Amino acid sequence: MEKIKIGIAGFGFMGHCHADTLKTIDEFQLTAVADINPNQLRDAPLGVNVFHTMDEMLNGADLDAVIISTPNLTHLEMVEKAAKAKKAIICEKPAAMTVEEFDKMTAVTKENKVLFTVHQQRRWDTDYCIMKEVYDKKLVGEAYVIKSQLYGFNGYMHDWHVFPELGGGMLYDWGVHLIDQILNMVNTPIESLYADLKNVINENVDDYFNIMIRFKNGVMAQIELGTYYLTPKRAWFIGGDKGSAVIDGFAGEGKIVRTSHLLQNVPGKITMTAAGPTRSFGPAAPGLLIEEPLPQVQVSHRDYFLHFIRSFYNKEELMIKPEEVRRVLCIMEAVRESAKTGEAIRFE
Repeated sequence: MEKIKIGIAGFGFMGHCHADTLKTIDEFQLTAVADINPNQLRDAPLGVNVFHTMDEMLNGADLDAVIISTPNLTHLEMVEKAAKAKKAIICEKPAAMTVEEFDKMTAVTKENKVLFTVHQQRRWDTDYCIMKEVYDKKLVGEAYVIKSQLYGFNGYMHDWHVFPELGGGMLYDWGVHLIDQILNMVNTPIESLYADLKNVINENVDDYFNIMIRFKNGVMAQIELGTYYLTPKRAWFIGGDKGSAVIDGFAGEGKIVRTSHLLQNVPGKITMTAAGPTRSFGPAAPGLLIEEPLPQVQVSHRDYFLHFIRSFYNKEELMIKPEEVRRVLCIMEAVRESAKTGEAIRFE
């Protein structure tokens, strides 16, 4: 099997990350990189052709595919050029600034019959894959609530992400990943959405959001992110009618908790707590709560590219489908509308 000759347009932080990953996969040959900033090209890998524009790379390099990792504002232009050059395309997320832009991308890639997908590699996050298995296999019974939380302390945006006109802000950055994870997990129509979006310490772009999605199967999903939360963590919670599952950290450390039996009534004895007397929320009796380990998964972001190879050779259907990417962008537009109006948005 011949190697897939691939070029990277945009050789900044993510471009370098892609190059590092590609060199670990024998089926790829990184042929070229391009960036309008010459400083980004100083450490291009030996033997890789260097170009200063996407046009130069498409005209001067022998390529089967391109990875687009330029700022969000330029994605539409880059996808159009790559599609017309008949190259398979991996576009960084978010693929587009708007649903309208993305529709133009899908139109031009279909017209030119090229493979088109988006780098939603966080479907291969360990913490997410564990919780998806909990949900899919009903390990806590029928789920009624899912919480996905990401908090940080380094509150300021960086590089071009500070400019709204370039597609900056956390909804475009991490929001697209967290929404994609939830939609991929709870694969059912949405009833409504309510969201809050804030600029806490960044003047021009959002650095906090709280998104509530009510699915038609009864699941309520909450996605919350804050870059200036000052209690850093990555956490998951799934509540079901047969138990709860929790994760603290990207490594997937956590547990499933069940009860040894369901109480038919609250205890007759009143428990005194710091908040006063209670019967419903006092400490659990010994032996009532049972902890179990979470399922184990073996995944890596490298798996995204291995999947792409199989799709490139028509051995596997695309996992990150354009219609799924479009749905995420629709949600993001609804998030902005809900945050602006303070009202819930009916959806699907």
